[in-house]
Amino acid sequence: MDSELDQALDAVGPRLRDLRHKREATLAELSASTGISVSTLSRLESGARRPTLELLLPLAKAHGVTLDELVGAPPTGDPRIHLRPVSRGGMTMVPLTRRAGGIQAYKLVIPGGTRREPDPQTHEGYEWMYVLNGRLRVVLGDHDFIMLPGEAAEFDTREPHWFGAAGPESVEFLSLFGKQGERAHLRARPQPKH
Repeated sequence: MDSELDQALDAVGPRLRDLRHKREATLAELSASTGISVSTLSRLESGARRPTLELLLPLAKAHGVTLDELVGAPPTGDPRIHLRPVSRGGMTMVPLTRRAGGIQAYKLVIPGGTRREPDPQTHEGYEWMYVLNGRLRVVLGDHDFIMLPGEAAEFDTREPHWFGAAGPESVEFLSLFGKQGERAHLRARPQPKH
């Protein structure tokens, strides 16, 4: 085996352990969901056992990741963006950009029906939001308002802000965020007058 393959396989064990810890799962729970013995899982995580496809397939499924993610496969040059959703505080964030710095784009989904009390936060930057579906409740400084599909807002994130679903249905919106305070502007042609 070449050294690149050896390095990729050696990194699987720590990656498996990290994924299990992030899910707060025990080896016994993972064993029950995959059919792989606790001792084999332990040896895989410690690097004492070499991963095989028969072991990696059920582990990737149990952790909700692709095989490429599990083994840290190098990018193939495929131009498509492979999105990896992140869940935080009951909200799912799907990054739409991969480059560091500059303006970052996200699609956010907040499930409806969960009553969360507003807890406005501040941080450096500037944000632009556009509602795709549902109703978005926005608390911005002293303002408390509802945004509907097709509506957009932009604000300095040093202003205390919070957002959540405004009803029983989920809300989906796009967010453009710039840490250095870059402003995002929507350019549109004026509607013809009739």
